[in-house]
Amino acid sequence: MRPPIARYRNILTDSTRWDDIALRDGDIVISTAPKSGTTWMQMICALLIFQSTDFSRPLNAMSPWPDSLLHPREEIVAELSAQRHRRFMKTHTPLDGLPYDERVTYITVGRDPRDVAISWDNHLANTNFPTLMTLRAAAVGAEEAGGPPPGPLPEPPESARDRFWLWVDGPEEMPGLPGMLHHLSTFWQMRDQPNVILLHYQEMKDDLEGTMRKLAARLGIEIPEKKWPELVKAAGFGEMRRRADELAPDGRVWNDREQFFHRGISGQWRELLDADDLRRYRDRVQELADPQLVEWVHREKIIS
Repeated sequence: MRPPIARYRNILTDSTRWDDIALRDGDIVISTAPKSGTTWMQMICALLIFQSTDFSRPLNAMSPWPDSLLHPREEIVAELSAQRHRRFMKTHTPLDGLPYDERVTYITVGRDPRDVAISWDNHLANTNFPTLMTLRAAAVGAEEAGGPPPGPLPEPPESARDRFWLWVDGPEEMPGLPGMLHHLSTFWQMRDQPNVILLHYQEMKDDLEGTMRKLAARLGIEIPEKKWPELVKAAGFGEMRRRADELAPDGRVWNDREQFFHRGISGQWRELLDADDLRRYRDRVQELADPQLVEWVHREKIIS
C-alpha cells in the first residue's frame, strides 16, 4: 500500500495543485530534480508524440507545469483540460508527492549531481528574479502564497567552489544535493513498476537515438523508420539551443534564453574540485542515499 502523498511547497511550486488535475489514461509525467534534463525530456516526448519537429505552440504550453506558482491555477487546469493530444506534463515534485495512477507513466532523469551543481550555478546567474517574483505575485492569491512575498535572495558566495558546497550542504527543501538525491530515491524505490521509468542524462548524451527508441517502446509509440533521423536531430543540444525562444520554459524570467541551454556537457566539475573536495563530497553523498543509487547516478567511482 502506498503511503500518504507528501506535500512539497516552496516559493515557486505547491504540489497540492495536482489535486486539481484529472489524470487520463496514457498521461506522461516528467518528474525531475532541477537541471537534470527536464526540458530535454519534454522535447523528446513532444517529438515522439507529435512525430514532427515543427510545433504550433511553445514547448511549455504543450507540456505545462501543473504545480508551478508562476501561472494562475485555473489557467493551468483549463490548458490541460483542453488538450486532446497525449498529455505530457513536467514537475520538480518527487514521486511520493504526486498522485499515483497505474494508467500514467512517470519518467525521471538522473544526472551526475556534480554536473547538476555547476548547471544550477549558471541557471541562477541567468535568472531574472524580479520578473520571476512579479509573475508569482500575479499568479497566486494571498492564501496560496502562504504569507508575504519573500525578501530578496542573499548574495551568493563569490567563489564557485563555495557556491558548489552551498548546493551540496543546503537543506532538503531547497534545490541542492539532498533534495536531488531524495527526488531520485522516490523513483528508485519504485523502479520495478512498469509505469515508472528512470533514464540517465549520460545515457541520453551517449546514445540519444537508442534512448529515444527505448522510450518510444516503453510509451507504446510507434515511429515510422524514416522519421527517426529528423526526430533525433531535433532532440540534440545544438538544435534545442538554436530554438531557445520556443523551447526555454517561461522565457520571460531568463536574462538570455539561449543561456538556459548553457553547455549540456558532463564533467565540468573536474575543473573545480580537487581530491580533498571529492573525499568530502563522497562522505556527504553516502550520508544521503542508497549505495546502489549513488553508483547509478554517478556512473563511476567518486574517488578512483
